[in-house]
Amino acid sequence: MMGFVKPGDHPEFFRLPPPPGTSRESTIVLDRQGRFWHDGVLVEPRALADALHRWISRHPDDGRYILTNGYDWTYFTVDLTPFFVRGVQGDKVPELVLSDGSVERLAPRTLRLDDDGALVCLVKEGRFDARFTHTAQLELAPWVSQNDPPSIVVEGEAYPL
Repeated sequence: MMGFVKPGDHPEFFRLPPPPGTSRESTIVLDRQGRFWHDGVLVEPRALADALHRWISRHPDDGRYILTNGYDWTYFTVDLTPFFVRGVQGDKVPELVLSDGSVERLAPRTLRLDDDGALVCLVKEGRFDARFTHTAQLELAPWVSQNDPPSIVVEGEAYPL
C-alpha cells in the first residue's frame, strides 16, 4: 500500500509559481539567537516557532533558505546559521539536540569558532551550519581537553578548536 504523498514530494513542487496574488519572498527572519521574526515581530506562540524550525530547507535549484511544510514554501532570511545546537547529550559520543528537535551525532572535524567565539558545526549530513547556544557549549564540557590548543576529544581522538 502506498502512503500519503504531499505536493512537496513531486519533483516539480519547488518550480511551480506561487498562488495568484502571492510571492515566494517573505519577511520572515531567523536571527542570531535562533528566534523567528515576521515583519519585525517575534513569532509566537512557541509551537509555531518550533514548526518553522522543522520546516527549514534549501531550494533545490538556487540553494537559498526556504521554509517548507510539504504543501507550500517560501524564502526566508537567515542572519547567521539556519540551525542551532540547543543541547548536548550522550555518554561516549556527543549527540546534538538541534533546534528542529532532531538529535544527531557530532561531526567533530566540522567544529569551528565563529567571529563571536561560539562553536559552529555542520549538521544534516554536512548540508547546514548549526551554532551552539551558550548552554550547549557548556554541555560539551565533558569532551573538552584543555591541552594547547584546546580540543574536543571523541572516542580518543582530539579535534583542535
